[in-house]
Amino acid sequence: MPTRRTAILGFAHGHVGSYCGQWRANPAWGVEVVAGYDHDDERAAKAAGDHGVDVTTNLDDVLKRDDVDAVVIGAETSLHAELVERAAGAGKAIVLQKPLALTLDEADRIIAAVDKARVPFTLAWQMRVDPQNLEMKRLLEAGELGRVYMVRRRHGLSTHVWGEWFENSWHVDPKLNRGMWADDAAHAIDFLLWLLGEPVSVTAEIATLRTEKVPDDNGIAIYRYADGTFAEVCSSFVCVAGENTTEIVCDRGVIIQNFGDAPSAAAPRDPGAAGLKWIKHGDKAWTKSDTPSPTSQGERIAALAKPLADFLHGRREAIATASEGRAALKMTLACYDAASHGCRVSL
Repeated sequence: MPTRRTAILGFAHGHVGSYCGQWRANPAWGVEVVAGYDHDDERAAKAAGDHGVDVTTNLDDVLKRDDVDAVVIGAETSLHAELVERAAGAGKAIVLQKPLALTLDEADRIIAAVDKARVPFTLAWQMRVDPQNLEMKRLLEAGELGRVYMVRRRHGLSTHVWGEWFENSWHVDPKLNRGMWADDAAHAIDFLLWLLGEPVSVTAEIATLRTEKVPDDNGIAIYRYADGTFAEVCSSFVCVAGENTTEIVCDRGVIIQNFGDAPSAAAPRDPGAAGLKWIKHGDKAWTKSDTPSPTSQGERIAALAKPLADFLHGRREAIATASEGRAALKMTLACYDAASHGCRVSL
Protein backbone atom coordinates (compact mmCIF):
# COMPACT_ATOMS: atom_id res chain seq x y z
CA MET A 1 0.00 0.00 0.00
CA PRO A 2 1.39 3.46 -0.87
CA THR A 3 1.92 5.74 2.13
CA ARG A 4 0.16 9.08 2.40
CA ARG A 5 2.83 11.42 3.69
CA THR A 6 1.17 13.93 5.98
CA ALA A 7 2.04 17.14 7.79
CA ILE A 8 0.32 18.55 10.86
CA LEU A 9 -0.55 22.25 10.60
CA GLY A 10 -0.99 23.35 14.19
CA PHE A 11 -0.79 21.18 17.30
CA ALA A 12 -3.16 23.34 19.36
CA HIS A 13 -5.91 20.73 19.27
CA GLY A 14 -4.83 17.74 21.33
CA HIS A 15 -6.77 15.28 19.18
CA VAL A 16 -4.15 15.44 16.44
CA GLY A 17 -1.63 13.89 18.81
CA SER A 18 -3.93 10.87 19.15
CA TYR A 19 -4.16 10.48 15.37
CA CYS A 20 -0.38 10.66 15.04
CA GLY A 21 0.07 7.99 17.69
CA GLN A 22 -2.44 5.68 16.05
CA TRP A 23 -0.84 6.07 12.63
CA ARG A 24 2.61 5.29 14.06
CA ALA A 25 1.25 2.22 15.84
CA ASN A 26 -0.58 0.97 12.74
CA PRO A 27 1.73 1.39 9.72
CA ALA A 28 -0.54 -0.84 7.64
CA TRP A 29 -3.03 2.04 7.52
CA GLY A 30 -0.54 3.85 5.30
CA VAL A 31 -0.26 7.30 6.88
CA GLU A 32 3.14 8.70 7.84
CA VAL A 33 3.51 12.05 9.56
CA VAL A 34 6.65 13.57 8.03
CA ALA A 35 6.51 17.23 9.10
CA GLY A 36 4.71 19.78 11.19
CA TYR A 37 4.04 23.49 11.58
CA ASP A 38 2.95 25.63 14.50
CA HIS A 39 3.06 29.38 14.94
CA ASP A 40 3.86 28.91 18.64
CA ASP A 41 7.59 28.27 19.26
CA GLU A 42 7.07 26.32 22.48
CA ARG A 43 4.32 24.15 21.05
CA ALA A 44 6.38 23.49 17.92
CA ALA A 45 9.35 22.33 19.96
CA LYS A 46 7.20 20.04 22.10
CA ALA A 47 5.47 18.52 19.07
CA ALA A 48 8.83 17.79 17.43
CA GLY A 49 9.91 15.86 20.51
CA ASP A 50 6.59 14.07 20.92
CA HIS A 51 6.30 12.91 17.32
CA GLY A 52 9.89 12.67 16.13
CA VAL A 53 9.48 14.91 13.07
CA ASP A 54 10.70 18.33 12.04
CA VAL A 55 8.25 21.00 13.20
CA THR A 56 8.80 24.52 11.91
CA THR A 57 7.25 27.91 12.59
CA ASN A 58 7.41 28.73 8.88
CA LEU A 59 4.31 27.49 7.08
CA ASP A 60 5.86 27.81 3.62
CA ASP A 61 8.62 25.39 4.61
CA VAL A 62 5.97 22.67 5.00
CA LEU A 63 3.63 23.47 2.12
CA LYS A 64 6.41 23.61 -0.48
CA ARG A 65 7.64 20.11 0.39
CA ASP A 66 7.14 17.56 -2.39
CA ASP A 67 7.03 14.75 0.16
CA VAL A 68 3.85 16.10 1.81
CA ASP A 69 0.69 14.74 0.19
CA ALA A 70 -1.83 15.84 2.83
CA VAL A 71 -2.22 18.02 5.90
CA VAL A 72 -4.12 17.71 9.15
CA ILE A 73 -5.07 21.12 10.49
CA GLY A 74 -5.21 21.20 14.27
CA ALA A 75 -4.61 24.92 14.83
CA GLU A 76 -6.87 27.30 16.74
CA THR A 77 -10.28 27.66 15.10
CA SER A 78 -9.61 31.30 14.25
CA LEU A 79 -6.78 30.17 11.93
CA HIS A 80 -8.73 27.50 10.04
CA ALA A 81 -9.75 29.62 7.05
CA GLU A 82 -6.24 30.92 6.38
CA LEU A 83 -4.61 27.50 6.74
CA VAL A 84 -7.17 25.81 4.48
CA GLU A 85 -6.65 28.48 1.84
CA ARG A 86 -2.89 28.05 1.98
CA ALA A 87 -2.98 24.23 1.99
CA ALA A 88 -5.57 24.03 -0.79
CA GLY A 89 -3.52 26.47 -2.87
CA ALA A 90 -0.55 24.13 -2.44
CA GLY A 91 -2.61 21.19 -3.70
CA LYS A 92 -2.64 19.24 -0.44
CA ALA A 93 -5.45 16.94 0.70
CA ILE A 94 -6.93 18.39 3.88
CA VAL A 95 -8.23 17.00 7.18
CA LEU A 96 -9.60 19.82 9.33
CA GLN A 97 -10.27 19.50 13.04
CA LYS A 98 -13.74 20.63 14.06
CA PRO A 99 -15.45 23.09 14.19
CA LEU A 100 -15.13 24.41 10.66
CA ALA A 101 -14.64 28.09 11.55
CA LEU A 102 -15.67 30.93 13.85
CA THR A 103 -17.98 32.70 11.39
CA LEU A 104 -20.03 31.90 8.29
CA ASP A 105 -17.82 34.26 6.27
CA GLU A 106 -14.79 32.18 7.24
CA ALA A 107 -16.74 29.04 6.38
CA ASP A 108 -17.47 30.43 2.92
CA ARG A 109 -13.74 31.13 2.43
CA ILE A 110 -12.98 27.50 3.25
CA ILE A 111 -15.61 26.17 0.86
CA ALA A 112 -14.38 28.47 -1.92
CA ALA A 113 -10.75 27.44 -1.43
CA VAL A 114 -11.51 23.72 -1.48
CA ASP A 115 -13.80 24.03 -4.50
CA LYS A 116 -11.29 26.12 -6.45
CA ALA A 117 -8.35 23.79 -5.79
CA ARG A 118 -10.45 20.60 -6.05
CA VAL A 119 -8.49 18.98 -3.25
CA PRO A 120 -9.85 16.17 -1.05
CA PHE A 121 -11.27 17.64 2.16
CA THR A 122 -12.89 16.28 5.28
CA LEU A 123 -13.78 17.51 8.73
CA ALA A 124 -12.81 15.32 11.68
CA TRP A 125 -16.16 14.76 13.39
CA GLN A 126 -15.78 11.68 15.60
CA MET A 127 -19.51 11.20 16.24
CA ARG A 128 -20.03 10.42 12.57
CA VAL A 129 -17.79 7.35 12.84
CA ASP A 130 -18.71 6.12 16.33
CA PRO A 131 -19.90 2.52 15.72
CA GLN A 132 -23.05 2.82 17.84
CA ASN A 133 -23.99 6.08 16.14
CA LEU A 134 -23.64 4.36 12.78
CA GLU A 135 -25.88 1.56 14.01
CA MET A 136 -28.55 4.02 15.17
CA LYS A 137 -28.47 5.74 11.79
CA ARG A 138 -28.89 2.38 10.03
CA LEU A 139 -31.85 1.52 12.25
CA LEU A 140 -33.62 4.74 11.35
CA GLU A 141 -32.84 4.46 7.65
CA ALA A 142 -34.22 0.90 7.60
CA GLY A 143 -37.57 2.32 8.71
CA GLU A 144 -38.46 -0.56 11.03
CA LEU A 145 -39.14 1.82 13.94
CA GLY A 146 -41.27 4.15 11.86
CA ARG A 147 -41.27 7.91 11.78
CA VAL A 148 -38.93 9.79 14.11
CA TYR A 149 -40.76 12.19 16.43
CA MET A 150 -38.05 13.23 18.85
CA VAL A 151 -34.28 12.91 19.32
CA ARG A 152 -32.43 13.92 22.47
CA ARG A 153 -28.64 14.00 22.59
CA ARG A 154 -26.78 14.71 25.83
CA HIS A 155 -23.13 15.62 25.45
CA GLY A 156 -20.74 16.79 28.14
CA LEU A 157 -17.26 17.18 29.57
CA SER A 158 -15.87 17.67 33.08
CA THR A 159 -13.70 20.70 32.27
CA HIS A 160 -14.02 22.14 35.79
CA VAL A 161 -11.82 19.36 37.21
CA TRP A 162 -9.12 19.66 34.54
CA GLY A 163 -7.24 22.44 36.31
CA GLU A 164 -5.99 25.89 35.41
CA TRP A 165 -4.38 24.77 32.16
CA PHE A 166 -7.79 24.52 30.52
CA GLU A 167 -9.09 27.78 31.98
CA ASN A 168 -6.07 29.48 30.41
CA SER A 169 -6.16 27.59 27.12
CA TRP A 170 -7.11 28.76 23.64
CA HIS A 171 -10.21 26.57 23.78
CA VAL A 172 -11.96 29.11 26.02
CA ASP A 173 -10.65 32.30 24.39
CA PRO A 174 -13.59 33.84 22.46
CA LYS A 175 -11.21 35.37 19.90
CA LEU A 176 -9.74 31.97 19.10
CA ASN A 177 -12.62 29.55 19.65
CA ARG A 178 -15.72 31.50 20.81
CA GLY A 179 -16.77 29.27 23.75
CA MET A 180 -17.62 25.77 24.92
CA TRP A 181 -20.95 25.64 23.10
CA ALA A 182 -19.30 26.43 19.78
CA ASP A 183 -16.32 24.20 20.55
CA ASP A 184 -17.95 21.06 21.90
CA ALA A 185 -21.75 21.18 21.90
CA ALA A 186 -21.08 21.45 18.17
CA HIS A 187 -20.34 17.69 18.24
CA ALA A 188 -23.92 16.91 19.21
CA ILE A 189 -25.27 19.54 16.82
CA ASP A 190 -23.41 17.98 13.92
CA PHE A 191 -24.71 14.58 15.06
CA LEU A 192 -28.27 15.87 14.55
CA LEU A 193 -27.36 17.29 11.14
CA TRP A 194 -25.87 13.93 10.14
CA LEU A 195 -28.81 11.95 11.52
CA LEU A 196 -31.78 14.12 10.53
CA GLY A 197 -30.57 16.80 8.12
CA GLU A 198 -30.98 20.54 8.46
CA PRO A 199 -33.71 21.88 10.77
CA VAL A 200 -35.89 24.91 10.12
CA SER A 201 -35.60 26.68 13.48
CA VAL A 202 -34.03 26.60 16.95
CA THR A 203 -34.70 27.88 20.44
CA ALA A 204 -31.93 27.80 23.03
CA GLU A 205 -30.62 28.78 26.44
CA ILE A 206 -26.84 29.05 26.88
CA ALA A 207 -25.17 30.32 30.05
CA THR A 208 -21.88 30.56 31.89
CA LEU A 209 -22.74 29.18 35.33
CA ARG A 210 -19.46 28.28 37.02
CA THR A 211 -16.71 30.68 35.99
CA GLU A 212 -16.26 33.36 33.34
CA LYS A 213 -12.95 31.69 32.50
CA VAL A 214 -14.89 28.90 30.75
CA PRO A 215 -17.74 30.55 28.80
CA ASP A 216 -20.93 28.75 27.78
CA ASP A 217 -20.50 25.84 30.16
CA ASN A 218 -24.18 24.83 30.11
CA GLY A 219 -26.83 24.96 27.41
CA ILE A 220 -29.91 23.42 25.88
CA ALA A 221 -31.13 23.82 22.30
CA ILE A 222 -34.33 22.56 20.69
CA TYR A 223 -34.39 22.26 16.91
CA ARG A 224 -37.56 21.93 14.87
CA TYR A 225 -37.67 20.14 11.53
CA ALA A 226 -39.94 20.76 8.57
CA ASP A 227 -42.01 17.64 9.32
CA GLY A 228 -42.46 18.71 12.96
CA THR A 229 -39.76 16.50 14.48
CA PHE A 230 -38.07 17.85 17.62
CA ALA A 231 -34.37 17.37 18.33
CA GLU A 232 -32.65 18.48 21.54
CA VAL A 233 -29.01 19.06 22.41
CA CYS A 234 -28.30 19.16 26.15
CA SER A 235 -24.70 20.00 27.04
CA SER A 236 -22.97 20.55 30.35
CA PHE A 237 -19.22 20.97 30.57
CA VAL A 238 -19.22 20.71 34.36
CA CYS A 239 -20.45 17.11 34.25
CA VAL A 240 -18.41 14.49 36.14
CA ALA A 241 -20.47 11.42 35.21
CA GLY A 242 -23.35 10.29 33.08
CA GLU A 243 -25.09 7.35 31.50
CA ASN A 244 -27.83 7.99 28.92
CA THR A 245 -26.58 9.89 25.89
CA THR A 246 -29.18 9.38 23.16
CA GLU A 247 -32.94 8.83 23.12
CA ILE A 248 -34.83 8.46 19.86
CA VAL A 249 -38.62 8.24 19.94
CA CYS A 250 -40.33 6.78 16.87
CA ASP A 251 -43.95 5.82 16.36
CA ARG A 252 -43.18 2.07 16.38
CA GLY A 253 -40.27 1.97 18.79
CA VAL A 254 -37.61 3.66 20.91
CA ILE A 255 -33.79 3.61 20.76
CA ILE A 256 -31.63 4.19 23.85
CA GLN A 257 -27.87 4.68 23.82
CA ASN A 258 -25.71 4.89 26.93
CA PHE A 259 -22.01 5.62 27.56
CA GLY A 260 -21.60 7.68 24.38
CA ASP A 261 -19.73 10.74 25.63
CA ALA A 262 -16.72 11.45 27.86
CA PRO A 263 -18.41 11.55 31.31
CA SER A 264 -20.51 8.46 30.65
CA ALA A 265 -17.73 6.45 28.98
CA ALA A 266 -15.50 6.94 32.02
CA ALA A 267 -18.19 6.49 34.69
CA PRO A 268 -18.71 3.20 36.56
CA ARG A 269 -21.27 0.97 34.89
CA ASP A 270 -23.07 -2.20 35.87
CA PRO A 271 -21.54 -5.41 34.48
CA GLY A 272 -23.16 -6.24 31.18
CA ALA A 273 -24.98 -2.91 30.94
CA ALA A 274 -26.29 -2.35 27.43
CA GLY A 275 -24.66 0.49 25.55
CA LEU A 276 -27.24 0.47 22.78
CA LYS A 277 -30.70 -1.08 22.80
CA TRP A 278 -34.08 -0.65 21.19
CA ILE A 279 -37.59 -1.94 21.50
CA LYS A 280 -40.46 -2.11 19.02
CA HIS A 281 -44.14 -1.92 19.82
CA GLY A 282 -45.26 -5.35 20.93
CA ASP A 283 -41.79 -6.64 21.85
CA LYS A 284 -41.49 -8.41 25.20
CA ALA A 285 -37.84 -7.44 25.71
CA TRP A 286 -35.26 -4.94 24.57
CA THR A 287 -33.00 -5.87 21.67
CA LYS A 288 -29.42 -5.28 22.81
CA SER A 289 -26.70 -4.39 20.33
CA ASP A 290 -23.45 -6.35 20.22
CA THR A 291 -21.53 -3.16 19.37
CA PRO A 292 -19.36 -2.41 22.42
CA SER A 293 -19.38 0.91 24.25
CA PRO A 294 -16.16 2.94 24.56
CA THR A 295 -14.46 2.85 27.94
CA SER A 296 -12.88 6.31 27.75
CA GLN A 297 -12.88 9.54 25.80
CA GLY A 298 -9.40 8.71 24.57
CA GLU A 299 -10.72 5.54 22.98
CA ARG A 300 -13.40 7.55 21.14
CA ILE A 301 -10.87 10.06 19.82
CA ALA A 302 -8.36 7.40 18.76
CA ALA A 303 -11.06 5.57 16.80
CA LEU A 304 -11.17 8.43 14.28
CA ALA A 305 -7.62 7.77 13.05
CA LYS A 306 -8.54 4.74 10.90
CA PRO A 307 -11.44 6.44 9.05
CA LEU A 308 -9.19 9.45 8.44
CA ALA A 309 -6.53 7.15 6.99
CA ASP A 310 -9.14 5.53 4.78
CA PHE A 311 -10.22 8.97 3.55
CA LEU A 312 -6.67 10.01 2.74
CA HIS A 313 -6.29 6.85 0.66
CA GLY A 314 -9.63 7.33 -1.13
CA ARG A 315 -11.10 4.23 0.48
CA ARG A 316 -14.04 6.18 1.88
CA GLU A 317 -15.85 9.44 1.23
CA ALA A 318 -15.37 12.53 3.37
CA ILE A 319 -16.53 12.13 6.96
CA ALA A 320 -18.07 15.58 6.58
CA THR A 321 -17.71 18.01 3.69
CA ALA A 322 -16.95 21.70 4.04
CA SER A 323 -20.57 22.48 3.15
CA GLU A 324 -21.79 20.17 5.89
CA GLY A 325 -19.38 21.89 8.27
CA ARG A 326 -20.96 25.21 7.33
CA ALA A 327 -24.45 23.85 7.98
CA ALA A 328 -23.39 22.63 11.43
CA LEU A 329 -21.78 26.00 12.15
CA LYS A 330 -24.96 27.80 11.10
CA MET A 331 -26.97 25.59 13.47
CA THR A 332 -24.49 26.32 16.27
CA LEU A 333 -24.37 30.08 15.81
CA ALA A 334 -28.17 30.25 15.63
CA CYS A 335 -28.27 28.89 19.19
CA TYR A 336 -26.34 31.95 20.38
CA ASP A 337 -28.80 34.23 18.58
CA ALA A 338 -31.79 32.41 20.07
CA ALA A 339 -30.34 32.51 23.58
CA SER A 340 -29.32 36.17 23.47
CA HIS A 341 -32.65 37.36 22.06
CA GLY A 342 -34.91 34.92 23.89
CA CYS A 343 -36.69 33.85 20.72
CA ARG A 344 -37.02 31.17 18.09
CA VAL A 345 -34.52 31.70 15.27
CA SER A 346 -35.35 30.62 11.75
CA LEU A 347 -32.74 28.62 9.86
